[in-house]
Amino acid sequence: MDVEQVYKALTIAGSDSGGGAGIQADLKTFQMLEVYGMSAITAVTAQNTLGVHGIYDIPLEGIERQIEAVLTDIGVDALKTGMLSQPEVIELVADLVSKYKLEKLVIDPVMIAKGGANLLAASAQDALRRRLLPLAALVTPNIPEAEVILGMEISSLESMKEAAVRMVEQFGARAAIVKGGHRTGDPTDVLYDGKQFHLMTSERYPTRHTHGTGCTFAAAITAELAKGKSLIEAVHTAKQFITLAIQHELGIGNGHGPTNHWAYWREKHNLSQLGGAAKEQGQL
Repeated sequence: MDVEQVYKALTIAGSDSGGGAGIQADLKTFQMLEVYGMSAITAVTAQNTLGVHGIYDIPLEGIERQIEAVLTDIGVDALKTGMLSQPEVIELVADLVSKYKLEKLVIDPVMIAKGGANLLAASAQDALRRRLLPLAALVTPNIPEAEVILGMEISSLESMKEAAVRMVEQFGARAAIVKGGHRTGDPTDVLYDGKQFHLMTSERYPTRHTHGTGCTFAAAITAELAKGKSLIEAVHTAKQFITLAIQHELGIGNGHGPTNHWAYWREKHNLSQLGGAAKEQGQL
């Protein structure tokens, strides 16, 4: 019997009990892009759309055993990191990525939650720059994250380009995309692949339901890289995925609600969308 190839992706990140970001967002994204998702949880958060109400770190041994259990049996085609709150966790992940020669690593440098909670200790920033960025196939900071990593102000398209180049030339990532959602106007993301720039602009939708956008975007890139897609193809698909996820909001919660992880798959298969008109008609 012929068995269809199963592409596999691993996320190393924190758990979001509200389901909008972190491990939960990553696994939903992998599933919607038809990639088998696995996880190594670095921290458990008590979290909802109103904010982070508690952070509980997983012991280093527990993180290491999760990652090695996956790598020594199932294997991965690509992986991503999310919340790595402590320098020891970053050092551990970097050691394992190097040990197993994992090339398709996407780093989402999670620093601050939508509600303002700090998810990366100041002491971990140096470890991120020194140990993890040089191993990255792609790093995906938003503007505030890039400003912290690089120690520079980013206020224009040109400074976004400079930041992306510095991520590559100064810290050794093979490619970098600086996301433009924090600027006014339609958001433009700047991808630098080590040789040239690629600009991607999408429409801005007026909504407060954007929790987990960074996790979801990076997870979509990871899923596409796991399938063997080129970096440019993977980023373009991820841009479509997150744009639709924001456009077709679910309207969940009283604060920064999650994005709609069904939206891209439903659009692809010509199915009606959850959120938007369905919500107005009382179907949600």
